[in-house]
Amino acid sequence: MEIHTELLQSSEGAQPWKINAGDFRLPERPKEPLLASLVLKSKERKIARYYKKQEKLLKDFNEMESISSAGFTADAPTEDELRKLARSERMAINISNFANLILFVAKVYASVASRSMAVIASTLDSFLDLLSGLILLVTSRAMSKPNQYSYPIGKKRMQPVGIIVFASVMATLGFQVIFESGRQILEQSQPNTDSVKEKWMIGIMVSVTAVKFILMLYCRMYKNKIIKAYAQDHFFDVVTNSIGLITAILGIRVRWWIDPLGAILIAIYTISTWAKTVMENVWSLIGQTAPPEYLTKLTYLIWNHHEDIKHIDTVRAYTFGSHYFVEVDIVLPGEMQLSQAHDIGEDLQVKLEQLPEVERAFVHVDFEFTHRPEHKAMV
Repeated sequence: MEIHTELLQSSEGAQPWKINAGDFRLPERPKEPLLASLVLKSKERKIARYYKKQEKLLKDFNEMESISSAGFTADAPTEDELRKLARSERMAINISNFANLILFVAKVYASVASRSMAVIASTLDSFLDLLSGLILLVTSRAMSKPNQYSYPIGKKRMQPVGIIVFASVMATLGFQVIFESGRQILEQSQPNTDSVKEKWMIGIMVSVTAVKFILMLYCRMYKNKIIKAYAQDHFFDVVTNSIGLITAILGIRVRWWIDPLGAILIAIYTISTWAKTVMENVWSLIGQTAPPEYLTKLTYLIWNHHEDIKHIDTVRAYTFGSHYFVEVDIVLPGEMQLSQAHDIGEDLQVKLEQLPEVERAFVHVDFEFTHRPEHKAMV
């Protein structure tokens, strides 16, 4: 099946040097019945994903039109909205930290009452929640106090660094639990049980799991990466608390070894989940390139910036923490005055930095594009 977009005729009065997002449209596709969509073949699924990417790209082009004409996105938040968002984000962090403290105290009692290895593993996880929450809180406050002299490009890289420390601590817990649970299985040590304390343990663990589930939904409302880390941690607690409760009950009423086995499962889940989180943030710190769709979006904005841009030599975007650094080389007429070329380049830089994903943009102006690369080759 051939996939393509259709280019419409330019409307009257349009500037001929510009690319107009309204000139593009996707060919109409017949809608598949719901039942048929569940059994799409591999090739058809790839085609469906392609069209979704194209639709997203056309939407991004319309966003770039807004920046190109007005200098800002139509739905860009105001300063008051940004302040309110910052306050609500701080509230989400404070609520999570306070809840983690209360739930940790409750789970300490459940651990003492049950002496379940799985419950103890879940309690140690809550202790690390407090430690990790302190790390993320310090990181968030440090980012909110920029110092252009000591940190001339800001402190936003503290965000992924804080998350890496957070994830590393969580993964360390996993290895400790595996060793202790393995020792318990080898020694066949079985904890004493008490029916009254067992009921208290069940009530506490069910309540803790319910609270964590509510906190997870609350934190998922935000786009801030630190709060997303809290949301991931709350989800992790829902899973580990559920496994810990079920295996603790089965260990008491069915087979004793189910309890340390459940603790090992919790530990493996801990290591795999947070190892993935560490790698994602490591790649963001070492400068991973932006996806091709995003580079296409930037190229659209650059070309439509000014009619005197004769050539786009380079469009590069790469992660430098949680946001992108963008490098652009454009070619202007050689006879153009320096002041005019400077204004074109500076205005383009301002437009690029209006994008929420862009932290800094660097625009280089040249008069030709046949020269060898000027910069030192990256190793």
